[in-house]
Amino acid sequence: MPNPVMNDTKWDELRLAMYALDPPPSFRTCATNGHCALPDREWFYHFRDGGYAWIRYVDIDTDNPVQRELVRAALKKVHVPGEERPEGFRVFGYVEDGQFLVYL
Repeated sequence: MPNPVMNDTKWDELRLAMYALDPPPSFRTCATNGHCALPDREWFYHFRDGGYAWIRYVDIDTDNPVQRELVRAALKKVHVPGEERPEGFRVFGYVEDGQFLVYL
C-alpha cells in the first residue's frame, strides 16, 4: 500500500507556484489507479479538479533550460518530495514502503 507524502496544502503551494510561472510548465498527473492524464498547462483550475487525494505523482515537463531553472527554484521554495528527470521533474503524492525520498 502506498504511503501519502503530500497533503492538500502542499499540493496547493505547488499549484500556485507553477501557475505563477510565465509560461507555466506542462504537467501530467498519474492516479493511484494507474491512469495517467494527458499533458496540460492549466494549473489554476485543471490541476485541482477532483481534489488531490488520488494523485500518485505529477510529472512537470520543462520546455528549455531557463524554464527548468525557474521550475527548480519554485520546487525548492515549496519543498516537495520528488526527483529530477530528463524531461523535467516528478513530484510524488505517494511512495512505496522503503522508497528513497528526496525533497526538491
